[in-house]
Parts: sequence; structure tokens; C-alpha cells
Amino acid sequence: MRNTNSKNLTPLTQSSFNELSNDRLQFIIKSFVSHLHDFARDTQLTHEEWRAGLEFLHQAGAITDQSRSEFSLMSDVFGLSSLVDLLAMSSANATPGSNLGPFHSRGSPVMKSPANLLKNNEGQAVAFRGKILDLKGNPIPKATVDFWQNADNGLYWQQDPSQAQDNLRCMLHTAEDGCFEIVTIRPKPYTIPMDGPVGALFTLSNRSPWRPAHMHLIVEAPGHKTLVTEIFDEEDPYLDNDAVFGVREVLVASYKKAQDTELLSRYKDIPNLLEVRLDLVLE
Repeated sequence: MRNTNSKNLTPLTQSSFNELSNDRLQFIIKSFVSHLHDFARDTQLTHEEWRAGLEFLHQAGAITDQSRSEFSLMSDVFGLSSLVDLLAMSSANATPGSNLGPFHSRGSPVMKSPANLLKNNEGQAVAFRGKILDLKGNPIPKATVDFWQNADNGLYWQQDPSQAQDNLRCMLHTAEDGCFEIVTIRPKPYTIPMDGPVGALFTLSNRSPWRPAHMHLIVEAPGHKTLVTEIFDEEDPYLDNDAVFGVREVLVASYKKAQDTELLSRYKDIPNLLEVRLDLVLE
């Protein structure tokens, strides 16, 4: 069109996507165009600022690979990941979602429950136990639990060459009664990765980069919504200042000295074993 101007540019751009056959995708893209153009108008975006924004995205792409997503981190720190999690909930009785994080990758080692991830990891041993339930409280057998966390130095295996690949990760299935058990170490708080463009933005804004200690979980079962969530340590000092807004009260768990005799007999060679229990409810 020869007479493109600042007033007709937005509807022109939107109409260019009219041939998208997927109605939902067409709606999302047109809405994105509208909000994106409104952002530029509201802020009176300059050429220099626009180029700086593009460079930020270029840097995010350059540091992203199969084991680390700077774009996921970007979504986290701008609160978008948490907002999508919260919007996805249709039942207040279901376990809420929380951040996927930048260090998840498919293909965790498949293990049977109870799974022992300790190996040669330093740190306080803890047995993480729970049940996967439906909204009526019924156990969900053979649900898939994908688990990962950081090591005692606060780093995930992708960040630390001294760790074995897939350290402190596993995938297992629940028993007929919906139960699962994973022996691991008590996770540590850590800062978000500060070596990329998101970290540079945090430095500029003097914003705290700390995340409270947590375990990551993806739980899947036929006929139920997939749950992506985190389990937090109630004694962690950063619960009220999470850099990615992932903490939910019902996801905060207590670490206690293990008392269950069956559990202790199963791991009699592990001194001072802790236990944390939390059931997860799927929609």
C-alpha cells in the first residue's frame, strides 16, 4: 500500500495475516501486533532503543542451546511464565504450576521408584515422597514424573563440567497407589544465570537475581493436564524475593528428619536422612 502511515499501519499489518488457517493462531498474532504497536506508540520508541532491543534478542539467541534457553529465562524474569501458569489453572484444588526454568531438557534417565540419585553428590540426603492424585483425591497410577534439580554447589549439570551429564535428574512412573519416591540431596538457592543479556539487565536494574531452593517436576498422566511445577524449602531465605515469581504457598514444603522405619531400613547406609512429603493434584 502506497499510503502507509502511523495510523493505518497496525490494521494493515494485522490484515496481512488473514490467510492463516488456524483461527486461534491468527487471533494471537493479530493481538500481538496490536499490543506491540501500542507499546511503540505509548513509549515513543526511538531508533536507538529499537536497535538495542533487537541486539538484546540477538544476544539471547546466541547463548541459547539445547540445554539452556535464555528466552525461557527472559519469560521467567518478566513474570510471563508465572502468569501463563496461573492463567492455566481452572481448579483451585489442583496443584499450581510454577516455572519450567532454563535448564530442563527431555530425555532424563528412566528409573524405577524408589529412585536413588545420590551417587557421589555432596549435600544433605533427602527422601522426596508423595502421591499423584486427581481432583477427587483418587491416586493416579503410572503417572510420569520428570524430576530435576541443582547440585550442592547451586549449579545444574549443564553449568558445571565437573558434574556427570543428567546429574540429579530422572523420570519414573508412579505405583498403582499413585506413590513415588526419590532420594536426592537438599537443593540450594542460586542466582539466575548472569552471563547473558538477562543477567546484564538485572545488573543494570540492581535487581536481586536469587531463586529460593527448589526441586523441579513435570507430571503427566492420560486424561489430565500436564503439571509443570516446583517444590520449595520452607526454611529458604529467598521465598519472598524470588527472581522469577515462582513461589506459591502450597508448593512450600517442610524438610524433617526421617522417622519412617521402612524408609530408614531401605536407606540404612545414609546417615541423617531427611524426608519431605508433598502430594500433587492434577486437573
